Amino acid sequence: MSLDLILRVGTKLILPFILLFALYVQFHGDYGPGGGFQAGVIAAGTIILYAITFGIRAAQRVVPRIVAERMVPLGILIFAGTGAVAMLLGGNFLDYSVLAHDPVHGHEWGIFLVEFGVLVTVAGTMLSLFYAFVERGR
Repeated sequence: MSLDLILRVGTKLILPFILLFALYVQFHGDYGPGGGFQAGVIAAGTIILYAITFGIRAAQRVVPRIVAERMVPLGILIFAGTGAVAMLLGGNFLDYSVLAHDPVHGHEWGIFLVEFGVLVTVAGTMLSLFYAFVERGR
């Protein structure tokens, strides 16, 4: 394919910016539209674009299938663990105000941890589904 070189170089140039945008969406989720779900889909989309351009084997060297599958329960554990820690500190499940010395800081940390758990779960789920569909087609 004559455009293969252009596609590969273009993909290599744009991938870091896509990941940077995923981080922006993740960290800006407290103040506007966005958050863990959207950032997880964007991050997984980065690996999927890499797989489409460079092949599934190259993508699985970056994020192996077992890592993608283990991301799903890890994200749920982060989410539920945040609520469990809040309960252990005397609050209700996902009562963020007890997570820090100040309720405002506790809310910031709680929202960050929960959204990070959602990002990990969604990215792992999207990659696991992609890997399953690709391997089914072989």
